[in-house]
Amino acid sequence: MQVTTQPYDPGPAAWNSILPEARSYPQLKTNITADWVVIGAGFAGLSAAKRLHELHPNDSIIVLEARRIAEGPAGRNSGFMIDLPHNLTAEDYVGELNADVIQTRMNRHAIDFAEAASIEYQFTPEAFVKSGKINAAATSKGTKHNHDYAHHLDHLNEPYTLLDEKHMRAICGSDYYQSGLYTAGTAIIQPALYVRELAAGMAKSGGVSFYENSAVTEYKKQAKHWLINTTKGSVSAPKLILAVNGHVESFSHFKRRLVHIYLYASMTRQLSNNELESLGGEDSWGFTPADAMGTTVRKIAGIGGHRIVVRNQITYNPSRIADQTKLARFAQKHQQSFIARFPMLNTVNFEYTWGGALCLSRNNVPAFGELDEGLYSACCQNGLGTVQGTLAGILAAEQASGIDSDFLRQTLSLSQPSRLPPEPFATIGANVVTKWGEIKAGKEL
Repeated sequence: MQVTTQPYDPGPAAWNSILPEARSYPQLKTNITADWVVIGAGFAGLSAAKRLHELHPNDSIIVLEARRIAEGPAGRNSGFMIDLPHNLTAEDYVGELNADVIQTRMNRHAIDFAEAASIEYQFTPEAFVKSGKINAAATSKGTKHNHDYAHHLDHLNEPYTLLDEKHMRAICGSDYYQSGLYTAGTAIIQPALYVRELAAGMAKSGGVSFYENSAVTEYKKQAKHWLINTTKGSVSAPKLILAVNGHVESFSHFKRRLVHIYLYASMTRQLSNNELESLGGEDSWGFTPADAMGTTVRKIAGIGGHRIVVRNQITYNPSRIADQTKLARFAQKHQQSFIARFPMLNTVNFEYTWGGALCLSRNNVPAFGELDEGLYSACCQNGLGTVQGTLAGILAAEQASGIDSDFLRQTLSLSQPSRLPPEPFATIGANVVTKWGEIKAGKEL
């Protein structure tokens, strides 16, 4: 099976760019054997590798990454590991009550796994912070979304705190927001730092070997082993986990069943002391939009200095390749959203603008399970790569190891991703839905 399309994301991985030079791992240039191979060193792949090492401490585990670790979507993520319902395809994020109860338990299992890893490998503090998040509302419609969400949380018996305009201003320094809804269970991470330190922790402890710049070009079954060819080498192993999110279509699986979109974000230059004083508010915070099509905003303070990150704008890209030339236009949109929220920072420019690939399914289910003897998929995180990728990696490692669990049974009970409409109807429909959603979002965008 040939892998003809390689992953691509436009612009720099800003979260990685503001960190010191990363530890490098070799390119695979020889022919080797192993007990396990994981393709992809994002949240799913690293979690799968860690769980495999826990279950099989004496086995050899190989992780192949097509680029440098943290340069792909994992280093472009907004960094929210959200525990509560957060369905990106729903107008108010929530779904059916019983399903949301189960999903919350599973999300928390993934967050606990990540937190345990941060302790075990002694992550830099900003890599993983269980600080909670705020659903921020800029309009009365957004405030209604928050109150509807709060009503759903009441039924889930989940605590929350409703914030008024004064509270929101005290947090972010801006009077743009009318209200907010705070929940405590979300972990906010520096995504590039998190994946870098998770990989480094496993490499240092032994048992897991990483190969960067080792894109897979072909893989095939040979007797009871999988032979995986990369650009300059190969590895043979009896079991293989695909942790490549939407790129799994390039491996000839889930064709015409996955929705490929790119989300875009910009990060400011470092804020000066005078600018920080003018802004006010807290050192760091994270806002997800009350309207699912609105703007995500984070203020960070750490290794790369004090900065603000703005994320909005969506494109539908069934080819899994985004147009680099659109970044300048999206940066202008981000600047508008930024200045609307922080007019006191109207001289602050963006240092980085980028896009990152997301994968959704129409019926909001993962592309998960055993695809062939010894071949497993931990893909399609439905826009929640941090927590859903972590969970998928854990469960794929357990399924491949013959470990049973309630969470695994629950995941395997889900239907497969549903088929997409034929072209050009899929593209037309996706573009219309996206545009209409942005129009309805109004000031939330």
